[in-house]
Amino acid sequence: MTETNKQMNLKLGGMTCANCALKIETKLNGLNGVGTAVVNFANEEATVEYNSNTTGFNNFKEAIRDLGYKASLAKIDVKVETELTVEKFDNFVNEVREIEGIYDIRENYKASKMFIEFNESEIDETRVYSTIKKLGIKLNIEVSISAGAMDMEIIQHKKEMRYRLRILSISIVFSFIIAPISWFVQDSFERNFLLFFLALANFVICGSFFLIGAYKALKNKSTNMDVLIALGTTTALIYSIYITFSLAVGNTFYEAMSMIISFLLMGKYLEHKTKGQTSEAIKKLIGLQPKTATIIKDGEEIEIPIEEIEVGDVLVVRPGEKIPVDGKVVKGTTKIDESMITGESKYVKKEIDSGVIGATVNQTGLIHIMTEKIGKDTLLFQIIDFVKQAQGRKAAKQELADAISKKFVPAVIIIAIMAFLFWFFIGVGIFPELLPTRFETSLLVFTSVVVIACPCALGLAIPTAVMVGTGLGAETGLLIKGGDSLESVSTINTIVFDKTGTLTVGKPKVSLIFTEETLSGSGYTEDDLLFYAGSAEMGSEHPLGRSIIEEANQRGLKLESPSDFDAIPGKGIKTTIKGKIVFIGNEKLMTDNNISSDEYKSKFEEFQQQGVTTILVSIDNAVRGIIGISDKMKDQAPYALEKLREMGIEIYMITGDNMQTALAIGTVLKIDEKHILAEVLPNDKALNVQKLQNSGDDVVVGMVGDGINDAPALAQADVGIAIGSGTDVAIETADIVLMRGDIRNVVSAINLSKKTYKKMITNLFWAFIYNVIGIPIAAGVLYGVFRLIFGIGFFLPPYLAAVFMATSSVSVVLNALLLKRYEPRTPQQIEEEKLLIEEKTQDPVCGMEIIPSRSIEYKYKDEKFYFCSASCEHEFKSDPEKYKDYEHSDPKLMHKQSSEEELVVDPVCKMEVYPSYSIEHEYKGKKYYFCAQSCVEDFKLDPDKYLVAGAVKAM
Repeated sequence: MTETNKQMNLKLGGMTCANCALKIETKLNGLNGVGTAVVNFANEEATVEYNSNTTGFNNFKEAIRDLGYKASLAKIDVKVETELTVEKFDNFVNEVREIEGIYDIRENYKASKMFIEFNESEIDETRVYSTIKKLGIKLNIEVSISAGAMDMEIIQHKKEMRYRLRILSISIVFSFIIAPISWFVQDSFERNFLLFFLALANFVICGSFFLIGAYKALKNKSTNMDVLIALGTTTALIYSIYITFSLAVGNTFYEAMSMIISFLLMGKYLEHKTKGQTSEAIKKLIGLQPKTATIIKDGEEIEIPIEEIEVGDVLVVRPGEKIPVDGKVVKGTTKIDESMITGESKYVKKEIDSGVIGATVNQTGLIHIMTEKIGKDTLLFQIIDFVKQAQGRKAAKQELADAISKKFVPAVIIIAIMAFLFWFFIGVGIFPELLPTRFETSLLVFTSVVVIACPCALGLAIPTAVMVGTGLGAETGLLIKGGDSLESVSTINTIVFDKTGTLTVGKPKVSLIFTEETLSGSGYTEDDLLFYAGSAEMGSEHPLGRSIIEEANQRGLKLESPSDFDAIPGKGIKTTIKGKIVFIGNEKLMTDNNISSDEYKSKFEEFQQQGVTTILVSIDNAVRGIIGISDKMKDQAPYALEKLREMGIEIYMITGDNMQTALAIGTVLKIDEKHILAEVLPNDKALNVQKLQNSGDDVVVGMVGDGINDAPALAQADVGIAIGSGTDVAIETADIVLMRGDIRNVVSAINLSKKTYKKMITNLFWAFIYNVIGIPIAAGVLYGVFRLIFGIGFFLPPYLAAVFMATSSVSVVLNALLLKRYEPRTPQQIEEEKLLIEEKTQDPVCGMEIIPSRSIEYKYKDEKFYFCSASCEHEFKSDPEKYKDYEHSDPKLMHKQSSEEELVVDPVCKMEVYPSYSIEHEYKGKKYYFCAQSCVEDFKLDPDKYLVAGAVKAM
């Protein structure tokens, strides 16, 4: 967006059906300077993109008010703590009014308060408060927040609910009095006169809810649900008044009119209440952030409101407390529960320089963190903003519902009039018994038709499903961009996976080195090769280059910065080290520079067949060796791809690696050789996705990548799925962002999207079918059918039509809410989480904490004991009485104390273990020993992290 192109989120009030939302949307889109405006009836919000030089909030507010509705922005309630004169108070308010993003202020001098409206797309609540506070410091004025934006929304919602409940209660009281009198008291002028006053009171006091809406709609030359209800109730009331005061023969409809109002108000109350539940996910996310934080200032710990935190502040977080903001650890170590943001149920270890996410929970240690992001810049609020935008984006099917809604009310009125005329003129000819009451019958049919019709169900069908689906996704770490993305995902039949960082861990390590010395017995050694290659790569940020530097550093080599550096896309680099020309890259790079690599060809191919990324190193125009770099495949990748195949999805892999290396990985993952796209330059990934899209009319391509270097391909695909931490680039380009690196979440995201899409369609179906069936029934179809077949027929009473109408919109919302019970994750993920949260027990021999369901069970004297391994079980059986009391557990008592075997340290958990009773794993020619398989798996992910000098004794 340019500086003049802005976005604004408007809070709307007074809408009663989908037509209201469409009316506002049409009006806003017709304003000069507005690019696009989308109104969401389900969450009563509008998103407007506009040119700020041409139009703005006041124009939007006025246009919406002219239609008879309300528009406002996010609000906070700020209290001025310092006593001020009227003049100083006004001056302060004017200073606040100048803050960019604040559009309106309503001040109350007596209460010392400012009610501030601000645009959430420009400035967040935290920045509003911090900016006001800075003004206060400048002017020596203290301020505090009385109620935040979410508090104000909750207050407003509760106020609206109280109003709706109040008029509903009044109407029910009237109906409970009117209905029995109508049904059980003999017809007379006195009875009808009493009913007239009671019904008129109900109509004026409670029916005004619909009458005002109908008046506003008609005033703007449009129609909505209120018009239908007002037409039905007014017709019934006028006819009843005519019968009462003209003393004509006929039945009154006072009870029908009153019950229509009561049932419809009940429906609107329940609808408003259940609609509120569809946005609970956002409220939960906002509620995750703590209200206060402990800051270190001048050596002291001071508790301050979260809004007062600034970038650079150092905060103290104790075990059990929430991390207040995004930052990094500057003191201490701990484990953090990040499940509320990323969906990761396993605690994440944090040490100095580790990043932490606001709203996550500190579990084990006291840490100091330095603030790096606050307010709208934090990951939590990026997620909230993402979900809000998703809930405001329309699905394609919504266009169909909107198109029908626009014509719906006029069509219903025409049908109602035609039904009235049919029964008045034609029906009595077919069914003569209706002749004495033909006007009343025709009027009853007319009223039932206009009352039973429900455009609200159509308007709520898709937005409520999208809101619940995207909310559920956010709670489980799956960010889905909107209804349109949901529809696209449901049709995916081809997925392209980027290799590095998606199918693999994304942390390449040097695993093999073949040098000139190994080949000929003399020349460049491994350290020589690493020195030149590492020094050359110091100018590169490529992951492969960083892995060479890390290996060189680990070996204690002192690298030198290159004197020049030239990156050659898709081939490698050329640089100069100590006056020597160094080329590092693939065979193409060597061929282009007339450097022969024939001597290394067989070893080069051998490395590639092992799935190792192979790099040639040339020094002074001769190849001196090969460096093999491996990137561990993600353990979950085979399972995830198998689940996708079960869905009937074609799997492709795209990589910059050569074909041999790619084939080795593709074979393990069971990817068809024809589906492996190797040696693809980063800029060409999008072109390859486009080729697949053009390969057939029914091909719908999803692209899965890390969301940064894959951004063009993600944007090109029909559905872009970004795996990783939800960076800005990913959020901009991807349709789905997965907050965890677990590739199984691709399956979870597709599961959730398909389930939500199915819910959208079923909601739409029931909304349509309700009206398709309900309107003909109200028009009297059943009377004719039953009369001809059974000899007796009936018409649908207007009050019962009102019950059906009220139920229809509520049922659509409730159906969407059922989606909350859906579990999108794979069975494997669910099982893993159960194991993580399963209560642990202790191995009585070695004292290790273990999960019962994944250990060996043995019963002794009616008591169950659990063991980490068969050796511990065997040791226990040899002398149960010795080990049955857990306080005697000691790793050094494990097996035979007299053993001459030397204890070694598990490099992950630092537990002392006997090599012969532990799990052995070899890394770089050295053997390491582990107490459990879980430690082995952690070690494999990042061995160098655990190999701290002196901490581990390798064999």
